[in-house]
Amino acid sequence: MTEPHHSAAAPSVAPSAEDEARDTAAPVAETAEGVDEERPTWPALLKGWHRRCPRCGSGPMLSGYLKVRDHCPVCREPLHHHRADDGPAYLTILIVGHLMAPLLHVGFTAFRPDPLVLFTFFAVGCVGLSLYLLPRLKGALVAFQWARHMHGFARPQ
Repeated sequence: MTEPHHSAAAPSVAPSAEDEARDTAAPVAETAEGVDEERPTWPALLKGWHRRCPRCGSGPMLSGYLKVRDHCPVCREPLHHHRADDGPAYLTILIVGHLMAPLLHVGFTAFRPDPLVLFTFFAVGCVGLSLYLLPRLKGALVAFQWARHMHGFARPQ
């Protein structure tokens, strides 16, 4: 016995778990060969945090402290499309402020150090943490843009 043919006006059945998983899956990009390439977000963010190419994970993303390369020297993935702008600096200030402000309060109330000593420790701590986080957050932000096909990283039309 054959199954009845469903017309376009027929009510649709509730989406299955497989359909929902496909809808929430990682973005897919067209490659030169025409084959879809998945771009999972979390692995790309981790590669970006390590300042590596979000595609291959082995090529360096940055050519200096904060300068993003035009393309990956290993897989030739173009990286010049990024629009990180002030995002990494904003995130750095947000993280450093939220970590150091409570520590400053606890350090002052618990130990009552001389103000110059307190200033010295926390100034060095803020600068050191900022210098550590800034390139890593820039790499993660560029990798996020790459994974989500944002700006010039979009799918070819």
